[in-house]
Amino acid sequence: MSQQTTPTVTRSHPSPFIGFRSLLSKEIQRFLRVAGQTIFSPLISSSLYLLIFGVNLAERIDTQAGVGYLQFIIPGLIAMGLLNNSFQNAASSIITSKFHGDFQDLRVVPLTPLQIIWAYACAATVRGVVIGIGITFVGQIFHIVTHGSLLGIAHPLWLLFFATCSGITFACLGLCVAIYARSFDQVNAVSTFVLLPLIYLGGVFFSLEIMPAFWQTISYFNPLLYLINGMRYAFLGVSDIGVFHAMGLALVFVGVAYAIAFRAVKNGYYGRF
Repeated sequence: MSQQTTPTVTRSHPSPFIGFRSLLSKEIQRFLRVAGQTIFSPLISSSLYLLIFGVNLAERIDTQAGVGYLQFIIPGLIAMGLLNNSFQNAASSIITSKFHGDFQDLRVVPLTPLQIIWAYACAATVRGVVIGIGITFVGQIFHIVTHGSLLGIAHPLWLLFFATCSGITFACLGLCVAIYARSFDQVNAVSTFVLLPLIYLGGVFFSLEIMPAFWQTISYFNPLLYLINGMRYAFLGVSDIGVFHAMGLALVFVGVAYAIAFRAVKNGYYGRF
C-alpha cells in the first residue's frame, strides 16, 4: 500500500511595512489630488515675497551678512515653505479625517504608533520638500533675471540634513496638534498665533545683526531660528548661528517632536467632532 503524504502548508506572514506603505501612499496621493491648493498656492505666495522684498526693496535693505538681500531671503523662504507646509499637511489630513469619522479607524488597523507617526511625517516632509524645490526653482529665476547667474548651494549635505530635520519636526508637531484638536478652529489658531509668528521672527526676512540686543536675546529662544539659519548656511555659507550648534539643536527638536507625537498617538483623541 502506498503511503499518502500530507502536503506541507506554508503560511505567509504579511510584511509589517505593508500598512505603513499603504498609509504613506494614501497621504501622498491626498495632497497631490489637490495640487492647486497644496503645491501651487504656496509657490505663488513665495513668488510675491521674492518680487516685493527680494527685487523691489532689495537695495533699501541691508542684511549685514555680506550678501545681497535677494540671496539672503531665498533660503529663508525655502525654509518657511518647508516648515509651514509640513505642519499643515499632517494637521489638515488628520483633522479632516476626524471630521469625517475616518481617523478612529487607525485604532483597529494593524499599525503601530511608530508606523502611524512615520507615515504621516514622511508624507508631510515629502510635501514640504516639493514646496522647497519649487521655491528654489522660482528663486533661481529671480536670481538669474536680477544677477545674471544661478544661486549656488554651498553645502548640499547640510541642505539635505536641515530640510529633513525641519520637515520631520513640524510634521510631528502638526500631527500632535491635530490629534488633540476638537475643531478646525483650534488647528488654525495654533497655525496663526504660534507657528506663523515663530516663522516670521525666525530670521526669514532679516539677520539678527540688525536687531536691538534685547530682541536678539529673545530670538535665541525661537527654535525656528536655528532651522532657518541652518538652511541659509547650506546655501550661502553664512549664518547668524554656528552650523554645528544649529545641527545639535535640530536633532534635539526632532527627538522632542517625535516624543510628543508618540504620546499623542498613544493617548490622543481619535473620535469625530
